[in-house]
Amino acid sequence: MMNFIRKQFIDVIQWENPDENTLVWRFPVADQEIQNGASLTVRESQAAMFVDEGVTADVFRAGRYTLTTQTLPVLTNLKNWDKLFQSPFKSDVYFFNTRQQIGRRWGTAQPVTVRDSEFGIVQLRSFGMYSYRIADPAVFFNEVSGVVESYSGEQLELQLKNIAMTQLATAFATSGVPFLDMAANQVFLSQKMVELLKPEFAKLGLTLENFTVESITLPEKVQAALDSRMSMGIVGDLGKYTQFQTAQAIPIAAQNEGGMAGIGAGLGVGAGIGQAMAGAMAGMMSPQNQPNQTVQAAAPQSDEPQAKLTKLKTLLDNGLISQDDYDAAKAEVLKQLIG
Repeated sequence: MMNFIRKQFIDVIQWENPDENTLVWRFPVADQEIQNGASLTVRESQAAMFVDEGVTADVFRAGRYTLTTQTLPVLTNLKNWDKLFQSPFKSDVYFFNTRQQIGRRWGTAQPVTVRDSEFGIVQLRSFGMYSYRIADPAVFFNEVSGVVESYSGEQLELQLKNIAMTQLATAFATSGVPFLDMAANQVFLSQKMVELLKPEFAKLGLTLENFTVESITLPEKVQAALDSRMSMGIVGDLGKYTQFQTAQAIPIAAQNEGGMAGIGAGLGVGAGIGQAMAGAMAGMMSPQNQPNQTVQAAAPQSDEPQAKLTKLKTLLDNGLISQDDYDAAKAEVLKQLIG
């Protein structure tokens, strides 16, 4: 009898100071019993659920409740209570944080292999953000958290990221958007991901609020190949590109011993290649002009030394080479001319 008197009863059940990173928290019942007629307070962005020996029972949304057999119909059925039950009872009570979990980041730890209409099979990397909330506490308890004292968002989000990665390749493959156009279609891809992920989140008792694709990139080697391809498209005029490359090489050649001595020949060769290729391409486009084109391509050869000297003088006047470099290169040109 004295033990019964000393026994403590719980008459107020609530989650007063929830941690925003905690998704599930078990009310500390321990050896105490819940008083029949006790008060249950569930705040906004919370849900409470009674669990009897691991079996989910009644779920309560925001509000204040007086616990009786009428307000606990499922638990009453599990315990085989009759309507006249008036005694304290034992049951686990779990609180769920139903607030939207915003600003969660996702990203590809490894490249995702997809088939692209322009590049064939490519590997893509991507990252972005997503938000979710607990929508069905009973499903979440049975499928995810289980019987624990607490369960955090960090424990859950690794699983959610893995689910997202499994659907990412499907979203890219079924979108029909080429890689080069993906940057302009990130909103469309985000919507596609939401469509694929919502059913998967629902299986865990969650609602996917939003999912955004912020960036899509290629691995470094593939990106380098793409950059080269784009550069060739930008070059256009091969003759001008050859001249541009030669001008870029001048400072490097000037740093090497004897490098400027042969720069005049290099300039002539570079310009000659550009002119010859441009002439050949023009000849292919206009076959009736091929004889004239041959004469025109051969004509600059008679003035080649003078052209080299003119270019060297221009480099000297523009301060791109020193007087000594100019004299050495000039001597080399004259030597080739005389010899």
